[in-house]
Amino acid sequence: MSPHALRRAKAYPYSIPPHSYVVANGGHEELTASASQPNVDGCRAVLAVGSNQSPEQLLRKFPAADWGPIPVIQAQLADFDIVYSPHVTSYGSIPSTICPSLGTLVTLFVNWLTPSQEAHMHETEVATGNYHFGRLDGIDLQLELGGALSSAYVYCSSRGSLVHKNAPVALAEIKAKGRKWPSLNQEAMQAHVWDQLSTGEDIDDFILQAIADRSIRQARAEAMMVGSIPFSYPGFTS
Repeated sequence: MSPHALRRAKAYPYSIPPHSYVVANGGHEELTASASQPNVDGCRAVLAVGSNQSPEQLLRKFPAADWGPIPVIQAQLADFDIVYSPHVTSYGSIPSTICPSLGTLVTLFVNWLTPSQEAHMHETEVATGNYHFGRLDGIDLQLELGGALSSAYVYCSSRGSLVHKNAPVALAEIKAKGRKWPSLNQEAMQAHVWDQLSTGEDIDDFILQAIADRSIRQARAEAMMVGSIPFSYPGFTS
């Protein structure tokens, strides 16, 4: 297996631009803070809490120009944080999910998806069995380009939030104010899982084993779920 596979596993959630942008025509174009809101008629606001914030990942999922543009608008969401989910992706990363966190203000992005784009995104998220799709109501979501939303859709982990030392673990790569929980970057989280579950192989081989074998990923997810915190928010409807 190529070194590229290891780089991809360890680089999650990938490079995230400092401002809003649009994915289109095989690339992305950043929007200035003074730009007006792109046309999102007919689109749903879907929170991007992990790698779907990154143009690199979105272009993997939507490589063809005929998918049409995807506005990706930076926002700040009150009373939530972005934490690790207790499972392993097919490409070897420990991915993220959303978790209520009173008093935390987390920076994330909103993918504005057409019905066909959303259906394709479901194939990469819901079809794996690792995520539920639903609507969050009663939220405070302030958009970088102006305006606010009180509801939005989201993919949240069906496995809940990974727990380490009796608390969820936030993604260090994601900015947040008033963060209550410890944070780790992807490589540190990989090292933690390796330390807990390895059978003597080095960490790179440990990661590559998961990429190569779905049954290994499943077994590790079951072990990582011990003590996990189920997603619970009264304004969530699946």
